[in-house]
Amino acid sequence: MLKALLDEYIKEYETKDFIKNDPVQFVHRFNNKKDIEIAGFIASMFAYGKREVFIEKLNYIFSLMNNKPYEYIKNFDYKNNNIYKCDYRFSKDCDLIQILKILNILYSQNETLETLFQYSYRQSNKVWDMFQGVVDYFYARQDIEITKGFYHLLPNPYNKSALKRLNMMLRWFVRKSDVDIGIWNFIDKSELLIPLDTHVARISRKLGLLKRNDNAYDSVIELTNNLKLLDPEDPIKYDFALFGYGVNNKL
Repeated sequence: MLKALLDEYIKEYETKDFIKNDPVQFVHRFNNKKDIEIAGFIASMFAYGKREVFIEKLNYIFSLMNNKPYEYIKNFDYKNNNIYKCDYRFSKDCDLIQILKILNILYSQNETLETLFQYSYRQSNKVWDMFQGVVDYFYARQDIEITKGFYHLLPNPYNKSALKRLNMMLRWFVRKSDVDIGIWNFIDKSELLIPLDTHVARISRKLGLLKRNDNAYDSVIELTNNLKLLDPEDPIKYDFALFGYGVNNKL
């Protein structure tokens, strides 16, 4: 009965109409793969707090890039850049500048975010270890003055937080649907982990899909494993169902 209910919510919410109010809108603005990668990476980092606030901030950031993320990154000069008024909650302009500087290094070496994630994934074939390798890449290249906000934009998997935004970005890039864009194929969608936030956790507990009280790594694994009982091949599609259940039941 639960599977049937959630499958109906998927049909209702995993549609193109979902895109306009979600941060996934930023990956749908571009056609070039490198533009999509960079846009999704940046959008996911800022996707916390009130949606209308971070979406406005992201619109501003991409306007500074002239809505050409890859071209901007390729030509980025951290000493002479136009990043200003990009402070957002815990992060400051310098934190974003550092991330853009490292992206410039990555892409100038004829690498991409996909190659970085793919290389990291193939070391262990585990999503969490992949995230650690990617984050370590950025941490190791930190070379200008930053604030703690840098580590909030790119949280350390070692701390066993939920990594909601990284898991959300990976869902965008791996799954292929009316919402998710599916441009990466080095990892199967069955390996994805649920993007867990307080909203998803609360609904999952109400439905009996999550028993743990914390919203951290162990809860991500527990909930993902229970969603695999509903669909082992594509468990994270139920992210849309949980969203829909919350909307329809005003949770």
